[in-house]
Amino acid sequence: MADHLILLAPSANRVYASEADRLVAAELKIMLGADDHPPIESVRIARIGYLALATECLDEHGCATLGRLSGCYATFHREHDRLRPIEIIRPDLFDDDLVTIPKYPGKTNEQFTRLLINVTLASMRRPSSGPISILDPLCGRGTVLSTAMMLGCNAAGVEVEAKAVEAYAAYLRSYLRRKRLKHNLEVNPVRREGKIIGKRLEAAVIPNGRERPIALTVFSGDTRQSGALFGKRRFEAVVTDAPYGVVHGSRTDVSGVRGRDRSAAGLISEALPVWTMQLKPGGALGLSFNAIGLRRERLLDLVAAAGLEPLDSGPYRDFEHRVDSSIRRDIVVALKP
Repeated sequence: MADHLILLAPSANRVYASEADRLVAAELKIMLGADDHPPIESVRIARIGYLALATECLDEHGCATLGRLSGCYATFHREHDRLRPIEIIRPDLFDDDLVTIPKYPGKTNEQFTRLLINVTLASMRRPSSGPISILDPLCGRGTVLSTAMMLGCNAAGVEVEAKAVEAYAAYLRSYLRRKRLKHNLEVNPVRREGKIIGKRLEAAVIPNGRERPIALTVFSGDTRQSGALFGKRRFEAVVTDAPYGVVHGSRTDVSGVRGRDRSAAGLISEALPVWTMQLKPGGALGLSFNAIGLRRERLLDLVAAAGLEPLDSGPYRDFEHRVDSSIRRDIVVALKP
């Protein structure tokens, strides 16, 4: 019998909440890392759902994992018919309203964003010394970037819409001032050959109780030019939410595609070699996508063609879930050799 129970956090999105136990279970299996770990099961006690796991999962690493987990609201030790709360320390450097306050069409679910980052970072095969750096090359208005910063990572992004970069900068400036956090934030034009080609958001934020700042860099521009924008800078992880082709389709000039690319396959196929080049050896790519418009097998082929090693077994195949009638979201994770 499993000895520990995880009470899942409530979600404002009821469709996501209905599948959260399965998604969080897959996330937890990957984060715990061992292939032979005890099973993680969904159980109901007094009509309340929990994830149940065995005692041996909760060593020091297991407790730290639960603190990062996207859906962990509380953890209990089951003693006969009683549940004893267990203190779990969350590593978040900022309040969760950093990611929950912004509301706009096409925004990715905050719990799923955290899950995507957790799964990607847990899959890396390189030792980490110092803060991990995460690139979101399709960053929109910054849900991945803000979540990465909450987890203590340096964040970088590229977004084709300059207005989205401006909106994210305005929100961050207001948020950091309201929270009275020490920071430096600037938005400056990017010039090439004397012409303004975009904007660059640079920020350094010192969380309360910390001495080292969290760094943020965002460029407005084409994701296929991400390598040129960041130069020689490399990242431990690339984490992004590809266009679903519903609210935010790809409108770039993809070769062979006229107008909007509903599947995002064209844009991804052209951008993947650039993102791969920006990854450090042993780093990981985590990409969420709409499986209705882009088949998983097709995306796996594109990832492999870019020189990455897809992870496509066990819990890595357990993330497909319904968002609405036109979106079935899934995740592909791959490693750079």
